[in-house]
Amino acid sequence: MSETHWQSGRLDGFRGPKALLFGRVYEDSAIEAGVFPAGGRIACIASAGCTALDLSHQHAVTAVDLNPVQLAYAQRRAAGAPPEEGVAERWMARGRLGLRLVGWSPERLETFLGLADPAAQSAFWRDRLDTRGFRLVVDNVLRLTLLSAIYAAPLLQVLPVPFGPVLRSRLQRGWSRHANRSNPYARALLLGDLTPPGRPAGSPIRFVCSDMAEFLESCPPGSFDGFSFSNILDGAGPAYRARLFRAASRAGTKASMMVHRSFAEPDPDMKWNLAANDRSLLWGVVSVVPLH
Repeated sequence: MSETHWQSGRLDGFRGPKALLFGRVYEDSAIEAGVFPAGGRIACIASAGCTALDLSHQHAVTAVDLNPVQLAYAQRRAAGAPPEEGVAERWMARGRLGLRLVGWSPERLETFLGLADPAAQSAFWRDRLDTRGFRLVVDNVLRLTLLSAIYAAPLLQVLPVPFGPVLRSRLQRGWSRHANRSNPYARALLLGDLTPPGRPAGSPIRFVCSDMAEFLESCPPGSFDGFSFSNILDGAGPAYRARLFRAASRAGTKASMMVHRSFAEPDPDMKWNLAANDRSLLWGVVSVVPLH
């Protein structure tokens, strides 16, 4: 049976109990909302529950996660519980503390996040945030030799090398396209702001503790109109990728759409990549493709 690193319930490569990995989702659910049919039946990765919650107001959502700790958290979020810090948020908070040493004060970031004109944001970024000190810190901290102390090898294999300059380029792209003032993902990224608290689901969400491929293999043909796979293929090999796509094709309809993300850089001939449209700013690939 093909496997993924996500079965461990951890970001690192060590053995141990499964953990709450993500306190919020750094994925812009507006991408999914724009391609899935209103009222459609959607299968998505549960993760922190954000995408499932957002989609549940116009779709019938089944949220799947093979990490029971993460799934239980998403269920709490659906019931209205406030967000909590996961492993990813704790590491990002440490990174923000380091960036204060190069002038990234909360006051300066609040000013930046209050802007709504992409041209003004780009100028502010260039003149006051994208400093030599910032570039030095980011490019060194995001070396794979350092990241390997935090993340398991399968999760790092997709990262472009060097990753620091690529990530900085993605941020620059985002500031030039999306208004900071109305972008909750920018605020979460720069300040660690997990508010507003979770709101109850629009319609009841079905939660399933399972690997996504295994779950879809158990579903009757034509069960879903859309699939949101987060970046579960980061950390998975070709065998699992093929298995997941086969299972989705079988469980979907002729009109089903699939959205999946990756930290990898896109292939040069990739036609349907909406990474630049994703306000969470981080992704190299946001693939939106029909399954048939």
